[in-house]
Amino acid sequence: MEIYEAVHALASLAHETRLSVFRLLVQAGPEGIPAGQLNEHLQVPAPTLSFHLKELANAGLIVSRQEGRFVYYRASFDAMNALLAYLTENCCQGEACTSASICKPKGKKS
Repeated sequence: MEIYEAVHALASLAHETRLSVFRLLVQAGPEGIPAGQLNEHLQVPAPTLSFHLKELANAGLIVSRQEGRFVYYRASFDAMNALLAYLTENCCQGEACTSASICKPKGKKS
């Protein structure tokens, strides 16, 4: 992932409704959920939800598929994992880091 893609993804998630949508889609798993069900969970007007879904899709964080009259949305787990990998790429000066307790500033003792 390049810095521009990371910034775009993070900017997309930096909104309460979009972050809520993305978290619901992550919880839903690879099957995703229809837009109507997202609307029921979030209680936002359909045009507002549509705008936020478009923003997440433009950032590559979600994908949609049409099934009959319904549009299902799901999180792009590849994009999510790429963003997480980008953010943690040089964690702990290249050492394996499995816990915040491992990552301590130099000179600090436990």
